[in-house]
Formats: sequence, structure tokens, C-alpha cells
Amino acid sequence: MERCTRVLISDPEERKGKWRELMPEAKEVFLELGCGKGRFTAETAAQNPQALYIAVERVPDAMVIAMERVCAQELHNVFFVDGDVAQLPLFFAPGEVDRIYINFCDPWPSNRHAKRRLTHPDFLLRYRQVLAEAGEIHFKTDNRDLFEWSLFQFPRVGFGVSEVTRDLHADGIHGVMTDYEEKFHNLGTPINRCVG
Repeated sequence: MERCTRVLISDPEERKGKWRELMPEAKEVFLELGCGKGRFTAETAAQNPQALYIAVERVPDAMVIAMERVCAQELHNVFFVDGDVAQLPLFFAPGEVDRIYINFCDPWPSNRHAKRRLTHPDFLLRYRQVLAEAGEIHFKTDNRDLFEWSLFQFPRVGFGVSEVTRDLHADGIHGVMTDYEEKFHNLGTPINRCVG
């Protein structure tokens, strides 16, 4: 982590309402929840240098790999937060985020753990607090049950659902893949995606 301090935000609460100061020319602020090893983060940021990317990750080992990836590519539009998604309203001001990515989060398959799913209404309400009026949530998963369940959660808190697909890569690779996504795509597992 010491080698990547340039991209690590250790005081996200102090940045609330001031994220664009990190990149004043940014046209949009994109937030990725659970960036894992950062392949999606780095490749998407490289393709969109006009956007500021903030990646939130709770697993330090994965985040270090993601930060090293970003530093190796000399990207200056990506920053990382070692934090909990439940704390987003403490990190971001209302309307400060233009897009949220949720890629292959833990499905928490047991009904008794449903509140831990990142598409549970409690989390969606937190996202609504920080999203801009026309902000979007881009959600991808290989877990069909989680996907179908999530499609019903978005409208419960006022999000519309569009671009629903149950096999994102059926006609060829669509967009940037995560490491996890590529592995399961290669095994023939359909990838589900929607925009809320």
C-alpha cells in the first residue's frame, strides 16, 4: 500500500462534496463498489480519461492489487477508498456521483442474509442519496437468483430498470470484463446485466 499512496484516499469523510477537486476537469464521477483486483476499474478508467473513478473495496489484499494495476498504468483519474459501502452517505454529498458500478458482488444466497446484498433496498436508498438526479447504477452478476431478485428491488426504491440482459456476452464480449467475469464467461456461465 505504501507504494500506491498517491491513489489511496485515507480520509474519505473529508472529501465529502469535494471529490472533483481531485480532478477539476472531470466531466463525471463514477463509483465502483467492490472493485476486487481492479481490472474493470483500470481498463474502464483508461478508456474514459475525462471521468473521475472512485473505487471502494473492503478487502485490503484485493485493493492493493487494484492500486498497483492503476499505478503501473500511470492512470491519474482513479482513486481508492478502503471502506464499507454502508458508509457512502458519509463519503459523498447528495448528487455527487453520476454512476455506480456493482460488479459480481457476493450474492448472499440465504434469505436470512438478504440485507447484506448490495442490491438490497437499504443499500439502494444509500446510493440514491449520493447519485445525481439522472445517475445510474450498472449491475452485473453471474448469479441468476441474485439478478432476478435485484430486478424487483430497484423499482421498490424508485429506480427504473433498463438494458436488462441475461446473457451479456452471447454475441461477443460487451464492454470491459472483470477478472471474475472473464473466468466464468470462459466456462460458459451467462452474465446478467441491468442498468437502474
